[in-house]
Amino acid sequence: MDQTQYTRYEKARMLGSRALQLSMGAPTLVKLSEQELERIGYNPLEIAKLEFEKGVIPITVKRPLPKAR
Repeated sequence: MDQTQYTRYEKARMLGSRALQLSMGAPTLVKLSEQELERIGYNPLEIAKLEFEKGVIPITVKRPLPKAR
């Protein structure tokens, strides 16, 4: 699913969940130099945003289908 198809609530949930994973020691999925990490202050949320922009966050969104009549 393309990142433009997520609602702001889905995006917030994905970023928050991924930031929590990163803060608990999960490996990053984007290659960042030491200078880039220092620039963003080693902030897990900023790293999660970078991962989201590149489309590599390992989280899926399940939406309920409408009920048939």
